[in-house]
Amino acid sequence: MDFNFTTLGTASALPTNSRYPSAHVLNIRGRLFLIDCGEAAQILLFRKGISILKIDNIFISHLHGDHCFGLFGLLSSMGMKGRTAKLTIHAPLELKGMLDFFMRAFDGDAMNYEIEHNVLDATMKKGEMQKIFESRNIEAFAFPLNHRVPTFGFLFREKEPAANVRKDLLEPYGITLKEIATLKRGEDVYREDGTILASKDFTYIPFRPRSFAYCSDTAPFEKLAQVIDSVDLLYHEATFAQDLKGTAQTTFHSTAKDAAEVALKANVKKLVLGHFSSRYVSVEHLRDEAREIFPNTELAERGARFDIELEKY
Repeated sequence: MDFNFTTLGTASALPTNSRYPSAHVLNIRGRLFLIDCGEAAQILLFRKGISILKIDNIFISHLHGDHCFGLFGLLSSMGMKGRTAKLTIHAPLELKGMLDFFMRAFDGDAMNYEIEHNVLDATMKKGEMQKIFESRNIEAFAFPLNHRVPTFGFLFREKEPAANVRKDLLEPYGITLKEIATLKRGEDVYREDGTILASKDFTYIPFRPRSFAYCSDTAPFEKLAQVIDSVDLLYHEATFAQDLKGTAQTTFHSTAKDAAEVALKANVKKLVLGHFSSRYVSVEHLRDEAREIFPNTELAERGARFDIELEKY
């Protein structure tokens, strides 16, 4: 069961010869989620061999151009490729005006698929979350970040799997199918002869649910760590090095050190840095800066994939 994050666009506001604006793909059990859609997003998807028709949910963190200018070309291409399945875009309220203009100006009525705009709640306070997606195995949440315009981070996690029964332990009891169902629901079985079969003694969770958090763009704030506590993988912007901390504060961005401190405080397992300033030709120094605080830090690179392995119990 796949759970991986592919970084495509790793630049900040200005692209460079080697880095494009923000666009990333999260794959959970074969379901693809596009997170941010900066300029050239569809080209990066094509180059990586990712079918745009397999994406049915797009998450836009905020409406600065480097996070959404690629959206409308992608929507057009989906239509030209014959898309018929509904597409849901989770984005701030202000996207509505942009979508309306796109549909009017570029013959949107000719597209044979529905676009649903799921509005992210800008009234949330820091530390709060809004459930924005749910399937049988996955749930996703939006939470407010600390930027110059309404901006949201995203938390994705697997639901806890159904419990399995320990058949080897139950065999002596002549267990019935009804009793097995009761145990798997987490309920104890009470028999007429007074025997009690405790669910905790005869069941187990087959694997540990995995999780991923996305934080771009944001200045540090106190309650962020509690929202993303203990995630397996954290993508966090690192627009600047610490020597430009003043610039980061003025623009409501983070340094690599800031990102590492969040990862450490939140007890995450791995940190991936991205959203790099165009002033940097090389960004290894940002990784080194973060590793002084949080050693398990990697750099987002175009086409890099970060897997979260399944841990069976």
